[in-house]
Amino acid sequence: MKTFRGDHKIMVTIVKRGKASRLVKASKKAGASGGTILLGEGVGIHEKRRFFGVDALHEKEILLTLAPEDIFPDIVDAISSAARLHKPGRGIGCILDARRTLGIAHLGYDDSTKELDDMTDDVKHRGFNLIITVVEKGKSGKVIDASNRAGAEGGTVMNGRGSGVNEKAKLLSMQIEPEKDVVLTLIRTSKTDAVLRAIEDDCELSAPGKGVSFVLPVEDTVGINHQLQDD
Repeated sequence: MKTFRGDHKIMVTIVKRGKASRLVKASKKAGASGGTILLGEGVGIHEKRRFFGVDALHEKEILLTLAPEDIFPDIVDAISSAARLHKPGRGIGCILDARRTLGIAHLGYDDSTKELDDMTDDVKHRGFNLIITVVEKGKSGKVIDASNRAGAEGGTVMNGRGSGVNEKAKLLSMQIEPEKDVVLTLIRTSKTDAVLRAIEDDCELSAPGKGVSFVLPVEDTVGINHQLQDD
């Protein structure tokens, strides 16, 4: 039986709507098996945040690319080049560790495994975190405003559905799942605590049923050179 493997990485690439399919083709030429494209909205540092006084969210695509570690640098280069992430306003990307993977038996891995706690102990992170915040639909603006006030630069919103411990809504005796906004915020580690506090205060996350926010460490980033040069 195939077992869990810890030698994969995930690249999360956020670009303007209609650009992600080209990136999938580029990544496949570099050795990736494919990719998953999600639709979302967001505002970047080079995009207008308001239009006639109304908050403006621009249409985005979020590309998730999972690939083995040994070919991952080639895939990152291919995606970065195809998206022209080195140019301002083209998009951003971040790289995360995949501590376990399933459903990729076609790659022909053997049954050797690693202890989960040891898989990323030696990873050198670039100094960024990815904050993921899940709130009621329509509340994403509060999350983005709070995070920007605390030092973040924009954010990306995806729509989803989910049922929390305090949500038990029914329609015609059937359980329904309330719609959610999922906000992705890429932020420096030094600013993470301040951004989390701002999100918690503005969105009242300490109250039951208001939402949840969690942090993932980022190994590397693409397309945010202006932040790297600030140090």
